[in-house]
Amino acid sequence: QVQLVESGGGLVQAGGSLRLSCAASGSIFSINAMNWLRQAPGKQRELVALLTRSGSTNYADSVKGRFTISRDNAKNTVYLQMNSLKPEDTAVYYCNAVVRVGVRDFDYWGQGTQVTVSS
Repeated sequence: QVQLVESGGGLVQAGGSLRLSCAASGSIFSINAMNWLRQAPGKQRELVALLTRSGSTNYADSVKGRFTISRDNAKNTVYLQMNSLKPEDTAVYYCNAVVRVGVRDFDYWGQGTQVTVSS
């Protein structure tokens, strides 16, 4: 079992910055990847950024060059630094941990944190 607690969302003007945090606890040694996803009203949840166990990262085209995913192993925390925010970044952001057991992947989710970017 993995527990995820997110923080750092809020209201910001366009062009501003926010940093989201996701603190993991429980069986963190089993985590294979940590991801940030977001869901805007009326839209499907989409992958924003991923960070693998080995340290590889990948980003959605819409956030490349503006968002950075990183981790602090000592604090068991993953971050999403969001710069040059746009109104279209407004969404609920979710932290996701992927745990591989054998040949199966299990997903764990945080509670979500609201990010609102005003124009």
